[in-house]
Amino acid sequence: MVSCTRYPLLIDPQLQGQKWIRGREGSEMVTIQLSQKNWLKKVEMAVSAGNVLMIEAIGQDIDAILDPLLSRQFVKKGKSFTVRLGAEDVELSPTFKLYLQTKLINPHYKPETAAQCTIINFIVTESGLEDQLLAMVVKFEKPDLEQAKEELVR
Repeated sequence: MVSCTRYPLLIDPQLQGQKWIRGREGSEMVTIQLSQKNWLKKVEMAVSAGNVLMIEAIGQDIDAILDPLLSRQFVKKGKSFTVRLGAEDVELSPTFKLYLQTKLINPHYKPETAAQCTIINFIVTESGLEDQLLAMVVKFEKPDLEQAKEELVR
């Protein structure tokens, strides 16, 4: 997710990916939902200010207004780039980051969406859950052993 060139779309019903991104990006992250009022203004402000933007709880269809941003249809004007959102051209800050997140367990997106985004699946499997629970028990019972394991993994 850190090295992908396209914006990531997280399939995240347990919100583990969202929690990880919040811890990684910090408090400057702007979080919106497409059902909010004035969501487009918030997107425009985040794009121009260079904020980290998370659009959470998206459904099967992503609003077409976001297509130029998702497909990176940037136009170079002088030394900066602009992107058309709705009826306005918005200057794109180089520090802007976008994350899309859905709580749907098995979403079916259009092929265009799959081509525009890097789809990352954060669904927890049974064995993954077992590993997490075992790590919590070992961390509680034998913290030195868990720390040694983390160092070996690192």
